[in-house]
Amino acid sequence: MNLLKATGTIGGLTLLSRVLGLVRDSLFARYVGAGFASDAFLVAFRLPNMFRALFAEGAFSSAFIPMFNQKVADPEGKGLRDGLDFAEAALAVLLPVLIVMTVLLEVFAWPVTFVLSGKFNGVSADQFAYAVQLSRLTIPYLMLISVVSLFGGILNSMNKFWVNAAAPILLNVTLIVALLGFHSDDPLITARNQAIGVSVSGALQLAWLAWACRKNGVRLRLRRPCLSPEIKRLMKLILPAAAGAGAVQINLVVSTALAASLLANGSVTYIYMADRLNQLPLGLIGIGLGTVLLPTISRQLGGGEEAAAMDTQNRGMELALLLTLPATMALMLCGEPITAALFGYGKFDAQDTHYTAQALAAFSIGLPSYILVKVLTPGFYARQDTRTPVRFATISMGVNLVGNLILILPLQHMGPPLATAIASTVNVWMLYRTLVKRGHFVADARLKRRVWRLALAALAMGGVLWLGQGLVMPYVAGTWMIRLAAMAALVTSGVVVYGLATVILGAFSKDDLKLLLRRRRTN
Repeated sequence: MNLLKATGTIGGLTLLSRVLGLVRDSLFARYVGAGFASDAFLVAFRLPNMFRALFAEGAFSSAFIPMFNQKVADPEGKGLRDGLDFAEAALAVLLPVLIVMTVLLEVFAWPVTFVLSGKFNGVSADQFAYAVQLSRLTIPYLMLISVVSLFGGILNSMNKFWVNAAAPILLNVTLIVALLGFHSDDPLITARNQAIGVSVSGALQLAWLAWACRKNGVRLRLRRPCLSPEIKRLMKLILPAAAGAGAVQINLVVSTALAASLLANGSVTYIYMADRLNQLPLGLIGIGLGTVLLPTISRQLGGGEEAAAMDTQNRGMELALLLTLPATMALMLCGEPITAALFGYGKFDAQDTHYTAQALAAFSIGLPSYILVKVLTPGFYARQDTRTPVRFATISMGVNLVGNLILILPLQHMGPPLATAIASTVNVWMLYRTLVKRGHFVADARLKRRVWRLALAALAMGGVLWLGQGLVMPYVAGTWMIRLAAMAALVTSGVVVYGLATVILGAFSKDDLKLLLRRRRTN
């Protein structure tokens, strides 16, 4: 398995999705701004967004893929057919549960919205009713994206990573079309159309994955639900995996609810926009690595290749740090020009830009931790241990809650992002320490040699960016072309300095690149 190539494929498509997401957010900032309408939509969007991260990118994949691969790889079984039988049995139980859950959430949308927002800060009954309406419009997305995750898990296990990675692009394209074609001078109408677009995109993603499965010979039949021992085992793995893989998203929900209820209107939008920028490297690096590492380590462990699994995780951590450390420095130090260039239009004024950049700096402190969670948790899930990550995730959520309560009033919109970063760092430390204690992860000489050199290279890049951002600031309020040129100059200078620094310090060499590009055979 070529770790770099597979991660690059997923990361490239995820990057395209994130770039389209930034276009969407830029248009959203222009037509809706930062106020009650934007906060109401973002609270309504937080629930399906969280569920996508917990279920589609976390719990279901983490529990389903190892069991599916075990079926496919069983030398005494029938290969893919056994795996598909298991998938059909899972769908038979999953679909009715999703339908019931969707109906219940629609019925109880008022209390759900209240929990997610704390009824906002001083809004009228009519305004809150509008927020509830937006929640009801986005809720169907939960059911649709969950079925998408089943199809995506099958395709990932068949090494068809790109198909599932391309699905989120449809979400962003749909919302961009809604913004360009159906925006209004009234932000409330524009935000409502965005909520409709969320569920429409879920239907499009489901159609895309279903078509891709058929093209690859995967046809799942609907059957009567049956709680077989294997399905019971899958269900037992899903619940703890949801919290274990989605600690960051749950922390963001807590942060959003506290910001909506305690801070001024617009604070939820500042935090959301900052998180979107923070999610760009997370999507490119973390999700790509996590998606590739889980089935790869599962196959290696299933074949008794403990040493190969250890090497895969070492290289995953090395690749994560190589790409994450410079992104962290850039977002922390250059948040102001980046935010101004992307969001500083129309209804999103200079104050909104400044506050968003502050929240981004706080979020970025935890960026390495957010990504290392994706690298470390496959070490547990591949061994079908979902309880340990959930225990640590629960602790980190407690840290996040306490951090929010302590920091939100003195730091305002910077408090929740900083608390989230601290909580994620605690989570990574516990995951790493446990893997080491169990002998499931040992940092090899190559990784140890690289870490401090990569950190120094990132610091060198950060110094250049800090000096250079003042030169580009006058250009980030110009036309699209001028803004794009200013960002390109800033990014290019950072990449060049970081690349040179890694070579000079010996953090990365031509031989290392050849090693990463070499195709490795795995069972």
